[in-house]
Amino acid sequence: MKLRASEFAVIVIIIVSFSIGAYFYPSLPEKVASHWNMKSEVDGYVDRFWGVFLMPIISIFLFILFLILPRIDPKHKNIEKFRNYLDLFIITLFCFLLYIYVLTLAWNSGYVFDFGQLMLPGLAVLFFVTGYLVAHAEPNWTIGIRTPWTLSSEKVCKKTHTLGGKLFKIASVVMLIGIFFPLCAIWFVIVPLLAIAFFLVIYSYFEYKKDNPK
Repeated sequence: MKLRASEFAVIVIIIVSFSIGAYFYPSLPEKVASHWNMKSEVDGYVDRFWGVFLMPIISIFLFILFLILPRIDPKHKNIEKFRNYLDLFIITLFCFLLYIYVLTLAWNSGYVFDFGQLMLPGLAVLFFVTGYLVAHAEPNWTIGIRTPWTLSSEKVCKKTHTLGGKLFKIASVVMLIGIFFPLCAIWFVIVPLLAIAFFLVIYSYFEYKKDNPK
């Protein structure tokens, strides 16, 4: 199976993750912070090995999924039509995971900062790129906005994804605004995502009913 340039880039990112983890491993405590609550307070710890290497290991399995799923999708030819946008999203996603991973290692190395607040720029970039991907997605069974109505109508699928792409970009701007409100920053992520998910489900339903009134 021939690898794409984006897939080679992801392999490099994963190798960098393991290398950074191996570098920091000896200096970290036996128990490391692994989870932060909505107030950016640590509320979960794991053994040092898993705290350091779990994210790179997850990245490997995630990479395998992105490697296989687009190729076995029954409509993989449609995926190839927007493959450049998918490749951009994949690289951005793995860069985001690396960014979160570095924040985690930095915290456990003694640096003190608002974890949730620093996550927002990374999330904003990720969702802005997601907007590009969604807006250009062609009908398929793997990638995009999956509702019964987008899967049943190419017209509904196109209209829903076009609108969804715009909404994801707007959500990324809202997330950036959350940087200036650290005490409630997480809500600048949760509220837009829930609103978009709910709205697009309803939107796709009514768009489908327009073409299929019976």
